[in-house]
Order: sequence, then structure tokens, then C-alpha cells
Amino acid sequence: MESYRNAVADILIVEDETAHAEAMEEGLSRLGHRCTVVHDGPGAIIRLKSQPFDIIVTDLMLGPQESGLDVLAAAAKHSPAAKVILVTAHASVDTCRTALQQGAFDYIEKPLDLDELRTVVSRAAQLTAQRRTIRDLRERLDEKYGFGNITGNSLAMLEILNTVQRIAPTDLPVLLLGESGTGKELLANAIHANSRRSDMRFAAINCAGLSETLLEDELFGHVKGAYTGAAGDRRGRFEHADGGTMFLDEVGDMPLAMQAKLLRVLENGEVVRVGSNEPISINVRIISATNSDLAGKVSNKEFRQDLYFRIKGATIAIPPLRRRREDIPPLIERFLQQANDTHDTKVKGLTKDVANVLMTYPWPGNVRQLRNAIENMVILCNSERIAIDDLPGEIYTPPGQGAETQLQQLAGISLEEAEKELIRNTLKMVSGNREQAAGILGIGERTLYRKIKEYGLKE
Repeated sequence: MESYRNAVADILIVEDETAHAEAMEEGLSRLGHRCTVVHDGPGAIIRLKSQPFDIIVTDLMLGPQESGLDVLAAAAKHSPAAKVILVTAHASVDTCRTALQQGAFDYIEKPLDLDELRTVVSRAAQLTAQRRTIRDLRERLDEKYGFGNITGNSLAMLEILNTVQRIAPTDLPVLLLGESGTGKELLANAIHANSRRSDMRFAAINCAGLSETLLEDELFGHVKGAYTGAAGDRRGRFEHADGGTMFLDEVGDMPLAMQAKLLRVLENGEVVRVGSNEPISINVRIISATNSDLAGKVSNKEFRQDLYFRIKGATIAIPPLRRRREDIPPLIERFLQQANDTHDTKVKGLTKDVANVLMTYPWPGNVRQLRNAIENMVILCNSERIAIDDLPGEIYTPPGQGAETQLQQLAGISLEEAEKELIRNTLKMVSGNREQAAGILGIGERTLYRKIKEYGLKE
């Protein structure tokens, strides 16, 4: 993906003092930004109705009867993707903090420091450019490659889909890495659907929990009389998938003896049914997946090195849901619609409190856990919107329950230390993403940045 460090934006400057407006326009235009200047709130609102902007820089006080908050409200209505930056005197900082909770991106105190303005605007421009690229790429990938069934607008997921569209037409083996529930089989299906083998079968098998004997029979099949109860010949999964794609889920849990047999199949392109000596030629593409450290298993002699290099081909690591929280809202929307369709219910959405809980929960079971939680809540919900009381106990503990443990953890430390620990844990939870952390904490990103510096925290 491209770098957004020098991203250029369309900026609306709203400032009633002409000299200040000209200084801001000149300072930002030198960075390549395209600036439009208006000197009052009504003029800004007219512009917002007729022209999209990436960033809006507005003075908080635009005259006796006008406020930058009116511009903020108009931006939310007519240009919702725009980043709004407020310029304010020190006396109005509290108002700006409230504005941050209402959707403003940041604020700058007077007297205006052009370097600070450029820094804040550049950060907003980077985010705007990145999100525009993500939206355009998502639309292109969905239209051309049919990735609409893979929900996610995070940069990480779109980079994965970009990789998939490059490797899918080849016969390169693919190894998918990721925690349980991240959607490895869904991605394997997408690779098959965009390959030259898409008209042939996609066969999947979970290698975990199967004994060597059962797994061999499932993969390679058997002939009549191979063992007691084998009343006739049976094709295995490899024969079933001939010409198509074979998906080996949790390949890291395959017994060592079976690993040797699988390696021979991949090297020779032949399978031998249990109880037979006759090889059968097969032509399949292999996609493997695991939630374990396969390289570590190779080092510990738990997984064959030669098989590892045979299956790894193109390796795709799928990040857990807690590291791509921007995917949670569209996933919720999709799962809500699916649950309504399946169970003939009419749940319209979530309350704000529920949405906040779902955004901050770490989701150890990843996308699968989120889907199951939404479905269960839709079934049990007694109103149009899922409320806080509908949340499962493992996701949300009501105030007062478990409070003793929480107090014991906090007892004996200062409020400053408690705040420091809260910020540290939140940053860790969102992998250092300041914008997400600030939203979860209910403070402005600028305030969070100051706290990070004040406490000497590493992101």
C-alpha cells in the first residue's frame, strides 16, 4: 500500500479575521493543499452543501451570533467524512473538548502556530487519504473479484485481499496463518473462487482431532475389504477435489506419520487408497491453514520441515479482530442482517452503550465469536434495538458485579497511576492506534497525545 505522509487535501478555511484566514491559506497551500476561504458560518454551510471537503479548519468564534460548532454540525450532515479542526482562544478549550466528543478531529489554541496547524492538518490529510484509498480499493476488489462476502474495511484486510487477487490465478500453494475464528476458510474459498480451478470442487478437511487412521481414510479413501466394515471402494478428499482445490485446515495438528504420507502425495501427485497398491493421479491446489506457530513446531520436530516448505508457498497472516477494530461495525451490520433473515426477526440495531462494549471487547474468539454473539442477541432481544441487558455474560459484566475484584486491583495506587495504566492498556488493546484509543477513552486525540508524553508511554 502507498505512503500517505505527504497526502494533499481539499480544505475549507472558515475565519472571520481576514489576516488570519490569509495566513492559514498561505501556510497550508505551501504544502500543496487546495484551500477555499470563507469568512462566516452561513457562507461555510453553503459551501458544504455544494462541495465536498476533506478537512475543515474553523474558528470557534465567528462573530457575536455565529459559532464554529454550527460549521461542525453542518459538516456532519453534508460532508461526514471530513475532519473538522477548531481554532480557539484558551478560554474556550472546554467547549472544544466537548466538540471533540461530538466528532471534531482536533483543536488548536490561539495565538495560532502555523507549524502546529500544518502538523495537525497533515495528520488529518493522511487519515483521509488512507480511508479514501481503502474505500476505492474495497469497491474495486468487490466488483472485480467478488470479495463482497469477506466483510472488512481495515487496511490490513484490504492488503490481504489485494494479495489474494494476485496469487489466486496461480497454482502456488497458500498457507493461511491466524487465530481460530479469523476467517481462514472463508479466505481459502475466495482464493479458489478467483482461481482457474473455480469450476472444479473445493474440498475442505479439519486435520485437528482426527487419528492417523481416520485422517488417512478421509484424505486418500479405501478399497473394498481394506478393513472391517469397508464394504466397497470409497474415494478420498483428494480424488474428490481432483482438478480443484484442497483445503487442509489446522494442518499443524496433523500426526507426524500422516505428514510423511501427505508429502509424498504433494511431491508425486498421486494418492494410494487404503488397502490398495495402485497409485491414482490427482491434480489439486493445496491451501493450508493453522492457528499454531508452524515454524516453531518445525524447530521442535513436531512438524516436518520438508512439508512446511512444500505448503508455505504464499503465506498470508490474518490479524485477530482486536487488531482491526474498524472492521467490527461492518461485521455487526452484516451479522445483524443475516440473523434477521435466518430467524425472521426485525432487530434494527444496537444501542450506543452496546456498540461501545462490542468495540472495546477483545474478542478472543474473533469473527466467529462476534457472529455467534450477534445471532444470540438477535434471537433473545425483546425490542427493536439490542440493549445492554441483552449482552452475554462473558462479554459484559454489569456495574457492581465483579466490582470487588476491580477495587482490589486498583487499591493502593494514585489516580494518576490508575489513569496511566488505563491509557497503557487501551493503547495495547488497539495496537497503538491513537484515534481508536481516544475514542474508547472518551477524550480527544490531542489530549491523549499529551498524556502519552506526560506519562512517558510507548505506543
